[in-house]
Amino acid sequence: MTTSEKQAMEEIYVNAEYDKSANPIPSTINPKGPRSSKRSFYSGVIVSLGLLSVFLMVGLITLGVYLNDSAASVSAVSRKLSSMIEDRDVLHVHLTEKIKELGRLQNLSKQRKTCPAGWRMFSCSCYRLSESSGSWDQSRKDCRDNGADLVVIESPEEQTFVSTITSEPTWIGLNDKEQEGAWKWVDGTRLTWSNWAQGEPNNAGEEDCGHLESKEKRPWNDFRCTASMKWICEKIPQHNE
Repeated sequence: MTTSEKQAMEEIYVNAEYDKSANPIPSTINPKGPRSSKRSFYSGVIVSLGLLSVFLMVGLITLGVYLNDSAASVSAVSRKLSSMIEDRDVLHVHLTEKIKELGRLQNLSKQRKTCPAGWRMFSCSCYRLSESSGSWDQSRKDCRDNGADLVVIESPEEQTFVSTITSEPTWIGLNDKEQEGAWKWVDGTRLTWSNWAQGEPNNAGEEDCGHLESKEKRPWNDFRCTASMKWICEKIPQHNE
């Protein structure tokens, strides 16, 4: 081989090496390609959704417990509020009675009123025990004929006083003639305080009128209005000239 031929062969070899380095053939080719990338993405999405479901479930359970506790708290507060309203109403009734009594006492003091002969004074009223006996209606008529009415007992103090007037069954101004069980006084007011004997009133045979029993402290009993017994009248003191 001549020198010129050798030089030509060397140039071919150099050119071939240059082409390999300029355009290298990848040594490895990703066998999975785009499909593998998509699977990895979907797997990540599924895991994320799973975690989100867990968090959502925990949140719902927590919310359920909170709502249950809140409902119980609301119920307890409601019961407490109802009790407070009842207590307020009772206090309001007592306060109204005290204010009423105070006003009557002040008027009595200013006007210097006294009770007629045969009547006993307590607080702002005059009281008298009858000498005879009669039905509840007859008793009330006698009281009204004397400018009074059957006694209306509004407090434990008044009950204690009335108990000193009589020691036998005695009519008081209490009845449920208009509606069974709806007891009210002759002045139209309903009971705000009562002193019924144990088991009374029981309406054992059209018992629509109230009376004081002969027992100690004179508890109340319902009885037939046609029965005959004494009675207590009550009225406002008269002006002392």
